[in-house]
Amino acid sequence: MRVTTEVEDLLRTLAPKVLGVLVRRNGGFDTCEDAVQEALLAAAQQWPEEGVPGNPTGWLITVAQRRLTEVWRSEAARRRREEAVFASEVDDAEVSTVDDTLTLLTLCCHPSLTRVSQVALTLRAVGGLTTGEIARALLVPESTVGQRISRAKAKIKAAGAHFAPPPDDERDERIAAVLSVLYLIFNEGHTTSSGAAINRVELTAEAIRLTRQLHRRMPEDGEVAGLLALMLLTDARRPARTRPDGTLVPLAEQDRTRWDRAAIAEGTDLITHALATAAIGPYQLQAAIAAVHDEATGPDDTDWKQILGLYELLTAAAPGPMVTLNRIVAVAMVRGPATALAELDRAEPTLGGHYRVDAVRAHLLELSGNPEAARTHYEQAARRTLSLPEQRYLTAKAAPPPPRQRPARGR
Repeated sequence: MRVTTEVEDLLRTLAPKVLGVLVRRNGGFDTCEDAVQEALLAAAQQWPEEGVPGNPTGWLITVAQRRLTEVWRSEAARRRREEAVFASEVDDAEVSTVDDTLTLLTLCCHPSLTRVSQVALTLRAVGGLTTGEIARALLVPESTVGQRISRAKAKIKAAGAHFAPPPDDERDERIAAVLSVLYLIFNEGHTTSSGAAINRVELTAEAIRLTRQLHRRMPEDGEVAGLLALMLLTDARRPARTRPDGTLVPLAEQDRTRWDRAAIAEGTDLITHALATAAIGPYQLQAAIAAVHDEATGPDDTDWKQILGLYELLTAAAPGPMVTLNRIVAVAMVRGPATALAELDRAEPTLGGHYRVDAVRAHLLELSGNPEAARTHYEQAARRTLSLPEQRYLTAKAAPPPPRQRPARGR
């Protein structure tokens, strides 16, 4: 039976809570995570037909605990442990007073793991996605995702990591890794690196949901608030980013009446409060830039001077190729395309040959009145991107304008 959206949302909300309870009771993150996945699968099959139980959290914990018991029964050395920990009923108080989201996120983003493994494990253990769902979202084979998750859990076990908040001396670094992983998930959903679609809503929605959970756990952290604001302000434009045929629509040409004003208002409130109450960080600066774009009634009303100033701060706080390219675009809007092209010439050796270098150069050449040179770079960018919507957009930009028709002469 098809899983309803309500049941799917409930399962993903409960997944980290159930996993947290099991790991605290039994230890062994790897076996507990497998058991929770089986419980989620059982719920997805039964609840749509039989109805959601009165205590869905307890139901999931009970099913997962029974699965653990089955595993332990096959291991003679663990028989006594089975008898000690198994309970058929779950006390509501056990699952309602502890929020394990932060602990799970920091464990899934353990420094012993590669970034791709952190992403896969976060989506499964905290997001509650199945291996197949993660594979479809990331456009990789299911076997690859399964291997990444298995290796990730093995590395965590080998590293001796415990199910506990990180030590104080590691906390900032681990939270930074969590934010980086959540932002990576969001970005892959917002502009896919390959494939036929420009965005994958299942990834952006999951990144926003998990970041909301983290924000509820750490409401005073300015960078957590900044990341949530950035996601909301960016995702608010999604309805206007593509035409019905999937063609990419650039920001300047988007129908702003289609933007999600509720998300913009929420994101703006978040970043306004964060900037006023917390130390300024890179996610807050990016959110502030997004807010300036979203608050403009049209491209001509955009406060590019403010955006350029924010990019200057972001360049100092978190320099990187995309920050450099975006700042150069802002320079063009404030100081003219000639100045921006000169800056791009100086910066290009440090930008790693990314296809967006050609795309930005083409845009600047177009602004400076050199369409022939712009077409050459649009073509180069189109050949180098793996995203089909971006490829189609860049190819269309590279196409020569249609010949002007001469007016018919009167007889």
